[in-house]
Amino acid sequence: MARGGRGRHLGLALGLLLALVLAPPALRAKPTVRKERVVRPDSELGERPPEDNQSFQYDHEAFLGKEDSKTFDQLTSEESKERLGKIVDRIDSDGDGFVTTEELKTWIKRVQKRYIYDNVAKVWKDYDRDKDDKISWEEYKQATYGYYLGNPTEFHDTADRHTFKKMLPRDERRFKAADLDGDQTATREEFTAFLHPEEFEHMKEIVVLETLEDIDKNGDGFVDQDEYIADMFSHEENGPEPDWVLSEREQFNEFRDLNKDGKLDKDEIRHWILPQDYDHAQAEARHLVYESDKNQDEKLTKEEILDNWNMFVGSQATNYGEDLTKNHDEL
Repeated sequence: MARGGRGRHLGLALGLLLALVLAPPALRAKPTVRKERVVRPDSELGERPPEDNQSFQYDHEAFLGKEDSKTFDQLTSEESKERLGKIVDRIDSDGDGFVTTEELKTWIKRVQKRYIYDNVAKVWKDYDRDKDDKISWEEYKQATYGYYLGNPTEFHDTADRHTFKKMLPRDERRFKAADLDGDQTATREEFTAFLHPEEFEHMKEIVVLETLEDIDKNGDGFVDQDEYIADMFSHEENGPEPDWVLSEREQFNEFRDLNKDGKLDKDEIRHWILPQDYDHAQAEARHLVYESDKNQDEKLTKEEILDNWNMFVGSQATNYGEDLTKNHDEL
């Protein structure tokens, strides 16, 4: 993200599990400086600053974080190029020897979907305790909150107790929304909707509601400008606001508060965090083509891609470089 950190500091092992595994980062993170609330199913792309085309630091670190951006360093440049070449052959779906923006966008969306389902597969066994290939609400509740429910006196920290007390009914509400057939058990698809609600149309209202609940500190059912700013910026000893905060206040007045009543209702929050007029996979694909298209014919040859391999191994086109460490048959 352009500014700010993520992560909820619960101070307990179970709380850490909640923050890192269960809570979608776009919904349950506590900002330290600035937080990006806009939900981008296809991308973690934030605002693109002036590009340093030599280092591609933004592409690597904004998508991955500093640690994960080192994934592609496991390979030599020659190995990276060889494996990237095989991926290019797959992206070129019509086999005409060129990669178009549309083919790149399709590939990026496919990679992102695979990442989501792989993520669910990794945690599935932790919750499917009876191994029936379904996860009931009771199984999830016991796996996630069982220790807290059985040992409430051990949670001495008031903030921790409040967090668990708040999140249990919230998770149950989300689980019910994902459970389309209402049988109190989740199939893999339903559990994916539970863990990644931003990816499913029928879960969008939950995304909006949880965002409202996170930011609406006075409980009036709206987000005023101060609450909007407080969600992304924490004042330190009442110091002056940075210029970007002043800019965000202008954004609130001019573009977020559509009916100009000084606060955001659910519809305005939806318009803000779930923008319908911007395709981030498309934006990333266009960026990759623009930066690599030497002859400016608006499509890429394998040679053009390999000549700019350092950008691609840090982009979503290779799942941030992870595809380069897999065997070709795994892709």
